[in-house]
Amino acid sequence: MAFMLRATRLALLICILLPLQAGAWIRLPAVKFATLPAGAINPEGITADAHGNIYVTTFAVTGTPPGQLFVFRPNGKLLRQVNVENSTNFLLGLAFHPISGALLVIDNGGQQVLTVDPRTGSSSVFTTIPGGASAGPNALTFDNAGNVYISDSFQGIIWRTGQTGGLATAWVSDPLLTTMGVPPFGANGLAFNSDETALFVANTGNDTVVKIPVNSGTPGTPEVFVNSVNGADGVIIDDEDNLWIAANQADEIVVLDPTGRVIAKLGDFGGIDPHGAPVGLLFPASLVRSGHFIYVTNLSLDLTLFGLAPPIDAPWAAQVTTHTVARIRARIPPVQGLP
Repeated sequence: MAFMLRATRLALLICILLPLQAGAWIRLPAVKFATLPAGAINPEGITADAHGNIYVTTFAVTGTPPGQLFVFRPNGKLLRQVNVENSTNFLLGLAFHPISGALLVIDNGGQQVLTVDPRTGSSSVFTTIPGGASAGPNALTFDNAGNVYISDSFQGIIWRTGQTGGLATAWVSDPLLTTMGVPPFGANGLAFNSDETALFVANTGNDTVVKIPVNSGTPGTPEVFVNSVNGADGVIIDDEDNLWIAANQADEIVVLDPTGRVIAKLGDFGGIDPHGAPVGLLFPASLVRSGHFIYVTNLSLDLTLFGLAPPIDAPWAAQVTTHTVARIRARIPPVQGLP
């Protein structure tokens, strides 16, 4: 009896002390927002319009041209499926130009950026990325003057064009934007901070975020801002200059404050549902904020298709037969020790 009483007291003491010593991340769940039609695979790029419609492109590794664009209503229902004319099946980042309103879509396989009519799919070349087959355009962003910045994952370059496109010039070229890692993409998602004194660039294969200081539009020397973001991919920056980063090999969204301190880890992977769809996040690639939510593409890419040694999620990605877009509430949960 005395032994049982001591054990009960010990268990009670552990329950009292544990919350004071252990503070796990409060992971807001990633839930399914939309399902791609049967046969559509590997959603990668994502953006939103002023009405809350969500636009998604696919990096269809086992697909065929032309590339696909899907438009979903704010309730997740498919509004439109569009064939992007004169494109390959390897579409990546996309965004509406903040001044002209044109929808720009990166065609990685064609080494180009296209201006696309989101209703008909008709397209024209906005810019061609120099380097031929060595070029790897991936993501894009804009400055307040309307210039367009394009990351090149293979050549380690940030390209820049004007508002109307045309010739792309190398704005920054640096070894920190290249990689020999896995996944084999260097410079990827990119975003300016609010006063445009820095451009932040995710390096997927190196698990880093690179900071490029900017002075009146002129770039300085790139430096590693943070390490160990596992598969750093898409990047957005909020009004407080916090960075929201899709960590595609950790199946989560990592949020950093302006100093580089992690202040949230959101979402997780929960297996494959009976319909062959990922539960939560699986190889999250790109993200966009619309209203009170962050929308995330589940690329669900089986990297063994590239002849690479299988990452830990590759067997799960190989099981996916239904491809999805997820969403997470755009809120940073409280963390003990933060003001």
